[in-house]
Amino acid sequence: MAVTSKQVPQVEDDKSLKKRNEELERELRKSQEREEKMKAELQKTFERLRVAEEAEERLCSQFGELEAEAIDQARSDHARILSLLNQLAQAQRLLQSAAVSLPLEFAAK
Repeated sequence: MAVTSKQVPQVEDDKSLKKRNEELERELRKSQEREEKMKAELQKTFERLRVAEEAEERLCSQFGELEAEAIDQARSDHARILSLLNQLAQAQRLLQSAAVSLPLEFAAK
């Protein structure tokens, strides 16, 4: 069978199309590989985000507990200060009343 002039360009076109198809398939594989890598990276990022959110929740909970403890301690300290102020005022009144009731001879010494 003789090759006609119409068949030669057709064979060349077929080769060119086959080559282009192979190039496109390679590009598709590369693109799919990049997509898989991006999916894996996205999954890692989601996992890091989940861990960070859990840590934030724990820290907020601990902060709330510490804040409650600090408020309790401040209330306790305030009550103790008021008690000490009352004791001091009572002691001063006692000293003043004792000084007034001392005889003059003791007060002069």
